[in-house]
Amino acid sequence: MYAVIETGGKQYRVQVGDELCVERLTGEAGDEIVFDRVLMLGGEEGAKFGTPFVEGADVKAEVLAQDRAKKVLVFKFKSKKNYRRMRGHRQYFTKIRIREINP
Repeated sequence: MYAVIETGGKQYRVQVGDELCVERLTGEAGDEIVFDRVLMLGGEEGAKFGTPFVEGADVKAEVLAQDRAKKVLVFKFKSKKNYRRMRGHRQYFTKIRIREINP
């Protein structure tokens, strides 16, 4: 069985046991998070689509870590004008493991 969930403005296709990095969520390592914004459920018996969410469905996950991604460098440059700007950014994320999918 798999599900499509929405979190942080993005959609993820998940199965039990999947580990993924999502936009930062509240919680410490070891905490449980429940995603109730389930857009679709799928499995051997077919697919079930929500309008926009599947009623009564939820996905439970465990927080593995709170971390930051690798640095992304943004470099602005204008030729012949002696204009150079370097900026770095590290995005916060939460690493989770999917524990259970409840239809």
